[in-house]
Amino acid sequence: MANTSSTGGYLQGHLLIAMPSIGDPRFDRTVIYLCAHSATGAMGIVLNKLLDNIAFPDLLDQLNIKAGPANAQIRVHYGGPVESNRGFVLHSADFVREGTALVGQNIGLTGTLDVLRAMALGQGPKRALLALGCAGWAPGQLDSEIQANGWLTAPADPDLIFSPDIGDTYGRAFAKIGIDLGALHSTAGHA
Repeated sequence: MANTSSTGGYLQGHLLIAMPSIGDPRFDRTVIYLCAHSATGAMGIVLNKLLDNIAFPDLLDQLNIKAGPANAQIRVHYGGPVESNRGFVLHSADFVREGTALVGQNIGLTGTLDVLRAMALGQGPKRALLALGCAGWAPGQLDSEIQANGWLTAPADPDLIFSPDIGDTYGRAFAKIGIDLGALHSTAGHA
């Protein structure tokens, strides 16, 4: 059963954890932070997949943004299959500018160049995840996928969202809701 938030049964600000049986390779073993979920649809950012074909300094060069010396440590994530050329920064709420949407508790989402400029100069949010693309669902689509046992939900955890060690994000997300990932089988939930 899905955990519901205080936003009328919607899961904005929660984590989505793909079940092993999800059947969609784009979301295999993914953990997604839901930035929006309402009657009009849902949008989230994949937390645990990196893009290996682009580095942050290269992205800044493409955008003609001057970079500071510490930018090599910022990794570029695969945010999802929708709007793959658009950048999103999921970050701590200590950075709020025009265009920042506050999501959940102490989490912001900014999709403007201002946040990249600030990050390039070392003046951005204390904690941040830069992603290209996002995951999106039409009205009712995510709800149907959850009811079909494609996803589990969990309360958001900033330490999981911004963890530099994304290799264990999937297992840690299951542990957060008390499920041993090793005990799950890819056909779980099917008769």
